Amino acid sequence: MSIFQGFNTTASALTAQRLRMDVVSANMANVDSTRGRIVNGEWQPYKRKMVVMEPLKNGKFSNYLSKAMNQTENPGQGVRVSRIIEDQTPFKMVFQPSHPDANEEGYVAMPNVDPLKEMVDLMGATRSYEANVTTLNATKNMLMKALEIGR
Repeated sequence: MSIFQGFNTTASALTAQRLRMDVVSANMANVDSTRGRIVNGEWQPYKRKMVVMEPLKNGKFSNYLSKAMNQTENPGQGVRVSRIIEDQTPFKMVFQPSHPDANEEGYVAMPNVDPLKEMVDLMGATRSYEANVTTLNATKNMLMKALEIGR
C-alpha cells in the first residue's frame, strides 16, 4: 500500500461528489426549461440528470471484505463516476394555455425536476464532500506526525 493511497482514495471521492453537486446545480437551473432538447423535430423539456458512481476497482463486496480481513492489500481504491443518466419519470403537465409551448388542450410539459429532491441530493453530496475533506485533513495530519517522529 502506498503512503499516498489515502489521498488518492479521498481525492477520487471529492471529484465524484463535486460532479454530483454540479449536476444538481444544472438540474436546479433548468427546473422551468420547457425547451431542453429537440427530439423528432420538436422541443422536449429538460430531463433531470443523475450521477451513477462505482468503485474504481470493480469487484464484489465479499472480495473487498476478504482482502480487508486478510490485510493482504488495500481493499478500497476509490470511486469514480461511471455515467450520468437521465431520470425517466414522466414530465409534469401544467395548465397554461397562454404559454408558447402549450399543446392543443392548453397543457405545457414541464421538466421532471423536483426542487425538493434536488436539495436533498445536494445536501447529501455536500455532507459527503465535507466528510472526505475531514478524512483528507486527518490523513495529512497523520503523515505530518509520522514525519515528526524522525526529529
